[in-house]
Amino acid sequence: MTLIDSHCHLEMLDDPAWAVEQAREAGVETIVSIGIDAASSRLAIGFAESLAGVHATVGLHPHDAGSLGDALLGELEELAAHPRVVAVGECGLDFYRDLSPRDAQRRAFSAQIELARRAGLPLVVHVREAGDEAMALLADEAGDLAVVMHCFSLPQYVDECNARGYYASFAGNVTYKNAPDLQAAARAVPAHMLLLETDAPWLTPMPLRGQPNRPGLVADVYRFVAGLRKVGVDELAAQVEANAQAAFPRLAAALGSS
Repeated sequence: MTLIDSHCHLEMLDDPAWAVEQAREAGVETIVSIGIDAASSRLAIGFAESLAGVHATVGLHPHDAGSLGDALLGELEELAAHPRVVAVGECGLDFYRDLSPRDAQRRAFSAQIELARRAGLPLVVHVREAGDEAMALLADEAGDLAVVMHCFSLPQYVDECNARGYYASFAGNVTYKNAPDLQAAARAVPAHMLLLETDAPWLTPMPLRGQPNRPGLVADVYRFVAGLRKVGVDELAAQVEANAQAAFPRLAAALGSS
């Protein structure tokens, strides 16, 4: 059984190399380290170059959307050409924290949609308290892209996401007792569109909620979601691996050559 953590922030962990090694011991063979600005995107690529099984994304989080300019966008485009980069993002809209002006968030989101198109890469999307606008913007601008809804947080839109063919990636918060809507969404996503992640160091799954998260704990997310969907963990793991390779073609190419 091979597990995949499709979204974590290795640069935020105290010891990324140890976390990757511990994840491997837990059966997690593939980890996608996420870029949220230029520095973390470069670090993610560095991890992908030096740590077995790690791949990277490059992007600008909506919290820092106000920093986007031509120079930064150009740097992200250069980084996106690296063969270990499997997606653009995380990018999107966050109207909960509102750490960047909303117009800046919209511009940065649109710019990264276009960057993903030019790079021929899928898009990893962050949405918080901005579902209506994010779904409308994706419909208008990203209809030709593969879209991964990271840390899926739009249970009210699960049917529409399914109809559009968006991948839904569930994190450790799907295990929380106060998340029945997320759990219903995790049952409703078609098997071929489901991904699982940690979002480490955040959203540690039960029963370790409150402690720092790490990629190895995605195994707990697999076990919980397998129970929700009434399938075996091995079956779910095989399906999620196939889905990750479909969502991230460069990942599929790397796994095929390993």
